[in-house]
Amino acid sequence: MTHADKLPSWSALQSHHDTVGRSFVLKDEFKKDPARFTKFSHTFANSADNTEILFDFSKNLINEETVKLLVQIAKESGLEELRDRMFKGEKINFTEERAVLHAALRNVGDDAKGIEVDGVDVMPGVKKELEHMREFSEKVRSGEWKGFTGKPLTTIINIGIGGSDL
Repeated sequence: MTHADKLPSWSALQSHHDTVGRSFVLKDEFKKDPARFTKFSHTFANSADNTEILFDFSKNLINEETVKLLVQIAKESGLEELRDRMFKGEKINFTEERAVLHAALRNVGDDAKGIEVDGVDVMPGVKKELEHMREFSEKVRSGEWKGFTGKPLTTIINIGIGGSDL
């Protein structure tokens, strides 16, 4: 896999940054383009809980040329192919020679499809882990789960299972 900074399109992005990025003033960009928010944001429907997710890039130091160059880097690096292979459960984590199951953790809802790795659907195991996390979280929040002192926990630093644990 080629590092992004070694791709031909990277030098175009670097040149763009050198000529435009260093003098970019976000406040001025909003003044020049009143439709900036609309142009650089998108709302996605979240079918898992019937909410919406807003991706707002309008407050980033980008313009249409920046986006075009970033998309070119993504295409040149084969990102779309890797994305598709990830959703198929293929082993794209070359350092550990395993599948990347981030998508499986978010594969929820009544219409969730199975994700197979080596011909085995991993979703039953993922759902079991997610349920375990839910039960644990509820016990912590309710005060049922006690710490070493026997008192309910009041501060949580980090709870996570990490993708490699699946």
